[in-house]
Amino acid sequence: MDSKNKKHNLLIGLIALVAVIVIVGVTGILALRPEPVVITGEAEATEYRVSGKVPGRIEIFFAEEGDRVEKGDTLVFIDSPEVRAKLAQARAARAAAAAQDTKAQNGAQAEQIQGAYELYQKAMVGEDIMHKSYNRVKNLYEKGVVSAQKKDEVEAQYKAAVATTKAAKSQYEMAKKGARSEDKEAAAALVARADGAISEVEAYLSELYLVAPADGEITTRFPKVGELVGSGSPIMSITDLNDMWLTFSVREDMLPDLTIGTVINFSVPALGNNTYQAKITFMQARASYATWRATKATGQFDAKTFEVKARPTTNVPNLRPGMTVIMHTNNSAL
Repeated sequence: MDSKNKKHNLLIGLIALVAVIVIVGVTGILALRPEPVVITGEAEATEYRVSGKVPGRIEIFFAEEGDRVEKGDTLVFIDSPEVRAKLAQARAARAAAAAQDTKAQNGAQAEQIQGAYELYQKAMVGEDIMHKSYNRVKNLYEKGVVSAQKKDEVEAQYKAAVATTKAAKSQYEMAKKGARSEDKEAAAALVARADGAISEVEAYLSELYLVAPADGEITTRFPKVGELVGSGSPIMSITDLNDMWLTFSVREDMLPDLTIGTVINFSVPALGNNTYQAKITFMQARASYATWRATKATGQFDAKTFEVKARPTTNVPNLRPGMTVIMHTNNSAL
């Protein structure tokens, strides 16, 4: 009987020992098995800044923060009295240039032409009289009645009358022909320059009404109604929620299973426990300040941090920029 009890106790002890060994072994295996690495990132989206070329004062907003807008929708009106004043100046300059061009193209007025003709006729009459006087004095000089000096004086007057006739005829011909071709071209160029100035100011006027550059949601409005804004100052931002991606910062020793084109699993804590997929589209080392430094003397090395971007393969309902996303991978940190 004692022998049977001893054998029974020995068997129980042996079973207990085996059980302890199995428990310790399983615990060790579970402890040594690498756990899946959880990498945290952030959702991002394309953002457009709305700004104008013309400085002015915010007069009215046509959209509020949170509104959905489409490309081409009017968002804000900027009042700029200076631009309207410049338009008035440009139009006045154009009117003056047009008047000069008309004058050059039409030539002299009929009264001016008639006046030049009368002067020409007067000069010819004077030349004819001086020509007859010169012939008489010349005959008298040849007969010795008048002196050479008198003959020279009359001859000089006759030549002056001839020159006066030529000058009057030239003025008359110019009046009939009108402005020179160079003057006409210069006047036309002045009109073209004035037209260009008007077009430039009108282009600035069109910039007083700012429109949406793309479809999206207005996420920020910077100035308030009545505030002054400078040229190029951002007025509001529009986020395109249809163009979103995920950005992660990954240590390089966690990259063996992550390459461009790899499909990863991720979840969004703000949207519940659902798992989605995304494809890696971009990888780049971050600046040196993001390098992870080893803390042990041996067995580790300095590792760079890489920026990894991935785009969801399907639409993720209610995903918004700034939400935390978690990448799930079986890779383990070294």
